[in-house]
Amino acid sequence: MGNGLSELTCPLSFQPLHIVILGLDCAGKTTVLYRLRFNEFVNTVPTKGFNTEKIKVSLGDHRRTTSFHFWDVGGQEKLRPLWRSYTRCADGIVFVVDSVDAERIEEAKTELHKITRLAENQGVPVLVVANKQDLRNSLSMTEMENMLALGELSAATPWHLQPACAIIGEGLPEGLCKLHAMITKRRKMLRQQKKKKKRR
Repeated sequence: MGNGLSELTCPLSFQPLHIVILGLDCAGKTTVLYRLRFNEFVNTVPTKGFNTEKIKVSLGDHRRTTSFHFWDVGGQEKLRPLWRSYTRCADGIVFVVDSVDAERIEEAKTELHKITRLAENQGVPVLVVANKQDLRNSLSMTEMENMLALGELSAATPWHLQPACAIIGEGLPEGLCKLHAMITKRRKMLRQQKKKKKRR
C-alpha cells in the first residue's frame, strides 16, 4: 500500500500514509487517535477490534500537511496476534507506552520487539509515544529508552521516542513530524536501491 508512493515533497500527498497504532491495553492508543482526529479529549472504552481514521496533519511549519490513515488496534493479549495483519504494508508504526505503569514496561518491550522483528516489518519506522508524561510518577525518557531496550531494536528499524500527553495532545505533533521524516527518508533509500538494481 505504501511502498510504491512517491516521496512527500509536495504540500499534499495523494494517498494517506498507512500508520498502525499499537501498544498494550490502557496505554492510551485510542486517546491518541481521537486527540489527533478531533483535537480534543474523547472519553474512550477498551478497543475490542480496531478504530480507523483518515486525518490531515500539519507538519512543523504548518505550511505543509499530509494525510495519515491511522489504524488503532486493540491491545488486549488475545488481540495481539492480529497486529501482524494490520502492520503488513504499513508505512509506519506508532507504539504507545504508559509511562506510569512501570510494572508493564517489560511486557510492552516484548511486544514491541516481537512486532518489529517480523520480516514484513523490517525497516518500518517506529514512533514510540511515551504517554502520560504529565503525571508526576512517570518514567523519564532515559528510563523508558533503557527499559524498552530501544537500542536493541534491529539496526534496520528507525525509531524515535517521543514524550507525550495524549489527553491534551502535547508531544503528538512533534512525534508525527519525526515519523513523517523517517518514512520519507526510508522511501528515498528504497528508491535509490531500486535504481541501483536496475543499473546492474
